[in-house]
Amino acid sequence: MNNLPIDGTPLAASPLTRAVLEIDEYVAGLGWDQPARLFALVDTDRLRTEEPALAEQLGLDGEGRQDGEAPAPAPLTPVEQDELPAGIPLDEFLGTIAWPDAVSGCAMTVERLMLPPSAEASVPENLQEEGAEERLARWVAEHPERQEVRMTVAVLRDGARESALRLREKDSPTEVLTGPDLVPGLTEALAATFGD
Repeated sequence: MNNLPIDGTPLAASPLTRAVLEIDEYVAGLGWDQPARLFALVDTDRLRTEEPALAEQLGLDGEGRQDGEAPAPAPLTPVEQDELPAGIPLDEFLGTIAWPDAVSGCAMTVERLMLPPSAEASVPENLQEEGAEERLARWVAEHPERQEVRMTVAVLRDGARESALRLREKDSPTEVLTGPDLVPGLTEALAATFGD
């Protein structure tokens, strides 16, 4: 089943899932080998009321439709943030983020190499030790069963979580796997950006 109806808006059970699929589709349109990207998730109605110029720039004002009918906007609007700084580990960077009250949630896309569970069992013990991360990354990159994956993970202030996984070898909107617990480490790191 295609999760994109005629107007291109992802079908989803919840506003957060819809936002994750919208971000996944946007980044997929940019191609692979992309840097990590960070998005603020804002309440669309609040954005239209408090920042009408930005809402218009994002196409949330309903103007410009030929039929005069504006589709109902998604409840959450992803707003891409500045490019992440180079040379800083992702977990350290996320530890520096604090969101203003107007931000309902956040999302991030990252690309990684992964191994199937059968290959994970064959990781040499010396590569599982602390300090061996770079050697482990090289080993995974050279492994014949490696797969490239794009992860889109989102969290809301209220604790809701969602993620989407897209494999490079199955690069299609109909092959995107979604669920709240697919990338627990990144999910926890993003949730921590809303900590007190």
